Amino acid sequence: MIDAAIISTGDELTTGRTTDTNAGFIADRLLALGVDVVAILTVGDRTERLRWAWTEALRLAHLVIATGGLGPTADDLTTETIAALFDRPLVTDPEVAERIRQLFKLFNRPMPENNLKQAAFPQGAVIVPNPLGTAPGYRLQVGTDGDPRHIVVLPGVPREMKPMLVDSVLPWVATLTGDEPIAYRTFQTFGMSESGLDEAIATIPGEGRWSFRANFPEVSVRVTVRGRDVEARLDAFAREVYARLGPYIYGEGDTSMEAEVGRLLRDRGLTVAVAESCTGGLVGHRLTNVPGSSAYFRGGIAAYANDVKEQTLGVPRALLERHGAVSEEVATAMAEGARRALGVDLAVATTGVAGPDGGTPEKPVGTVYLGLAASSGSVARRYQLWGTRDWVKLLTSQIALDWMRRHVLGLPLLEIGRRTPAAASPGRESVAPG
Repeated sequence: MIDAAIISTGDELTTGRTTDTNAGFIADRLLALGVDVVAILTVGDRTERLRWAWTEALRLAHLVIATGGLGPTADDLTTETIAALFDRPLVTDPEVAERIRQLFKLFNRPMPENNLKQAAFPQGAVIVPNPLGTAPGYRLQVGTDGDPRHIVVLPGVPREMKPMLVDSVLPWVATLTGDEPIAYRTFQTFGMSESGLDEAIATIPGEGRWSFRANFPEVSVRVTVRGRDVEARLDAFAREVYARLGPYIYGEGDTSMEAEVGRLLRDRGLTVAVAESCTGGLVGHRLTNVPGSSAYFRGGIAAYANDVKEQTLGVPRALLERHGAVSEEVATAMAEGARRALGVDLAVATTGVAGPDGGTPEKPVGTVYLGLAASSGSVARRYQLWGTRDWVKLLTSQIALDWMRRHVLGLPLLEIGRRTPAAASPGRESVAPG
């Protein structure tokens, strides 16, 4: 097993203006390859601090992967610091320089000369292509012949960094890990807490390493095995995981709830629509983030105001006056109205109190109703969520997508989350974040 350290560079990280998501993504992928991550360092854009971070990281680990500091401005100091630290002159790569010029030409923008700074690399560096931006990454072997160490430098922009890591860096890292066979599977879950998942699978027999990653509102479970017969052993683990977690697993690998819902709808030739109040279009947004979603997503109606619910979705005024917009009856009527208006096989509706204001003793902040309408009939349920406004909205959108998944698969909706004594009547559930 090799060890690794991760460096995240940028004043925006050390001042708290930006949350570092890169380090977690990198660590998770390295773990899957059997790489032991010994440290994650976050450092600002100062030469002396960068020198300290690189010196310390290379003292701790044989592989260092860093993000950030590759831009064209004066505070982007990563490459200059590395070149000075290892006494490597900077060399301009003509192909990279030309590509940068062509990118600016493509967008009909004049290119500031300082952008060519991104085409200079420490001597001996192997360039890591960046298909989505102007700044390529690179890797470099440092240290001594008897104690070789490797560094990898990638851009800090996550949408650029992630495909570079997955497509170019990780296959190379795999060549450093040795000949011991290693394999892993990742199960994406929703509706059970991290501790609940751990308890459910803790007694699965066999030599495997379990890891959990909570990424609200879902949790991924990974099992890694080493040695002989890794595929057969991994299959045995997977069978037991499915037996114990069952409908809480919505997919495997790098996937999302919306991608899995889209796959199910597309495979079965079904169409879907949404009627959204408290989520304000978030469910539709997530569905349409999936390429090819036009094959199954017909449209959505963000019916925030009561008169829109009435006029666009056909929710009877009497229901709104008698039960209120946040109610089982209105959620049902919204779903049925969306299905009727958009001519789909399946429609899901959301209505609730996202907060931080607007709650009552009967319907406190976090009260959410979902409705589902299909050819087989309609159903609605109440959930009592908690957290900030954005948490309530995101968790509601996740439950709405999971309802679609469960409906298509013929799974019961009440499997989601956990029941509480105060919500013991049929259809009333309390769902914990994560």
